[in-house]
Amino acid sequence: MLADRMKRVCSSCSGGQYIQGVCGAAAQIRHPSRWDDVAGADARLPRAFPGHAVATMAQPTPSLSHLTAVSPLDGRYGQQTAALRDVFSEFAFMRERLRVEIEWLIRLSMLGLPEMPPLPLAALERLRALVRNFTVADCDEIKAIEARTNHDVKAVEYWIKGAAEDLAELHDAAEFVHFACTSEDINNTAHALMLVRGRALVLEPLRRIHAQLRSLAHRYAATPMLSRTHGQPATPTTVGKEIAIFAVRLQAAIDRIAGVALRAKMNGAVGNFNAHLAAAPSIDWEAFARRVVEDLGLVFNEHTTQIEPHDYMAELFDALAHANVILLDLDRDIWGYISLGYFRQKLKEGEIGSSTMPHKVNPIDFENSEGNLGIANALLRHFAEKLPVSRWQRDLSDSTVLRNLGVAFGHCLVAYLSCERGLAKLEVNEAALAADLDDAWEVLAEAVQTVMRRYGVPEPYERLKELTRGKAITRDAMHAFIAALPIADAERSALLALTPAAYIGKAAELARRC
Repeated sequence: MLADRMKRVCSSCSGGQYIQGVCGAAAQIRHPSRWDDVAGADARLPRAFPGHAVATMAQPTPSLSHLTAVSPLDGRYGQQTAALRDVFSEFAFMRERLRVEIEWLIRLSMLGLPEMPPLPLAALERLRALVRNFTVADCDEIKAIEARTNHDVKAVEYWIKGAAEDLAELHDAAEFVHFACTSEDINNTAHALMLVRGRALVLEPLRRIHAQLRSLAHRYAATPMLSRTHGQPATPTTVGKEIAIFAVRLQAAIDRIAGVALRAKMNGAVGNFNAHLAAAPSIDWEAFARRVVEDLGLVFNEHTTQIEPHDYMAELFDALAHANVILLDLDRDIWGYISLGYFRQKLKEGEIGSSTMPHKVNPIDFENSEGNLGIANALLRHFAEKLPVSRWQRDLSDSTVLRNLGVAFGHCLVAYLSCERGLAKLEVNEAALAADLDDAWEVLAEAVQTVMRRYGVPEPYERLKELTRGKAITRDAMHAFIAALPIADAERSALLALTPAAYIGKAAELARRC
């Protein structure tokens, strides 16, 4: 099969060897132990071995599908990220550009310029229908114009003019399409509109995860668990309280994400309304632009260069990245608890954990979530650091970065859905939790030495350290130590009644308060 074909490609090699795409004889040239001049070896290959060629498997470029997509977001994870196509794709970006251009034109028609009379209702409906009914075929037409002009926003302007030329009122208003605008007026507003929807799409699963965590925290509020600090047995807590911590942290992160004001500017080539005032100096263009932006549901930024400075984007992406760090912490903690046997995972019929070890039930959802959170944060951190930086009044380095917003949001979405699935599979293994606690009586040393401190027993910390440090202490050994303490009988009885499972402080109460 493949090996036989390789032999036929290079039959003069001894044994027909084929090493990483190069025949055996050619591999000798590439091996530094056989040739001193490795750099020059490749250049000698055609002369020294004219009959040898690197085997190739050239095939025509396959059509795009979930199996041939370069990015797993459009391939393996395509079903999970499908909703983002209508938000961050080239098609979606073009539609939002069209929306901004149309709303600017409509508002211009209401401004009272004698050269731009108010458009009749039929014309307004026709313009807004261009956005509402925008199709991939329409987008292809714009892309065809862009191919000729090498300018994407100008292509949208020309397409609008062409789409409306059969309506007299719109034909007369043609030169008011993109009036006084710079491309970035359209692009930055379109990006903000995309982020409105993109943010909503990632907040949905984040809120579901928060609800799951809150439910688990309440359900297991009083279920005792051995803590581990530095990986070692420590003061007990409850399962619910440890999950409640993540619920509280995540809610704060969600609030930060939701609270970021999404901004836009429509103030011309360098942010001063120069062209606007040159054409119509009597109009309050700043107030006009503010109304257009705010009516689109965005916050108007009055101080900009040619570009909106993207500080709000940095704030949003930092907030998202912080939420992702919280979930990363959760993923790793749950992974560890599963490893300790504190959690079991519900089995799924037909699912396989290992290709060779039939018993395995791996925490793959939390691992998948962790990996995708890492990719998302690498992008989000880059966005937050790069986008607010632009040379002088603008450079174009932000454009290619902004085209990857959907990639970061896609990896966020995959991570959130994986975490959500993993949490839904969790079952607490109360027997394992109880056994671990009963095997760690040394954790009561904290309680005992604190009571000793209260009642003036000398060197309480030092005595408990000598008894317990680095040792596994049994119930009987701890009780023997307590029985000999010079403290009141009531306090001694209380300490003797204490168990690792009962030594949880306010953990249950805290868990129920999340």
